[in-house]
Amino acid sequence: GVEGPTDDPDIQALRAKQKRNLMATLLLSQGVPMMYAGDAIGHTQMGNNNAYCQDNETSWLNWNLQPEDREFLAFVQRMINLRRMHPVFRRRRFFQGRPIKGADVKDVLWLNPGGNEMTEEEWRNSSVHSLGMFLSGRVLDETDERGQTLSDRDFLVLLNPHHEDVAFTLPEFHPASRWMAWMDTSREDGLRPAGTHDSGTAYPLQARSMVVLMERRGNG
Repeated sequence: GVEGPTDDPDIQALRAKQKRNLMATLLLSQGVPMMYAGDAIGHTQMGNNNAYCQDNETSWLNWNLQPEDREFLAFVQRMINLRRMHPVFRRRRFFQGRPIKGADVKDVLWLNPGGNEMTEEEWRNSSVHSLGMFLSGRVLDETDERGQTLSDRDFLVLLNPHHEDVAFTLPEFHPASRWMAWMDTSREDGLRPAGTHDSGTAYPLQARSMVVLMERRGNG
């Protein structure tokens, strides 16, 4: 609710979290991410959306990074590395939203906070403020540069743009499966919280934040 420079620590913290949210959303989207020069270090044009002819601080990049800019840069680098290491985030083909042959889940599944697949009614319900996206890495229908079939871990992306926290139930697709939080934008550095979470239990999804969880089965 505030624009322009401010010394309010709460506003600054929210802005930093929203930067992490936006960058994580971009880098976890299918297709080719498009970033503007300076995005990874928090460069701002102060609201000017047409600064091509501004030969001044509006368009210059300041490489004397402040601690918060270095922290954000490190977060962006980790998100790029996650995308590079896991082909489930950079598919060449569109999702089908259909059951995978030989598996009991779909290639993509949209979940409500109860951990169940969203219904058509929930998609149209304006009071629904958070959702989860399950990405199956078991059968990607993709090949690498050698023609070998690719496979990956199963991932869960939870999003909560609402101003209130949500207890998000983690889906239970396989017996004794657990979820490890890889990234949580509610944390100042975006790093994952320690420990794992059992399927069927609730993850404390904070207000205006998103989380990436990776499924672990057995000792894997």
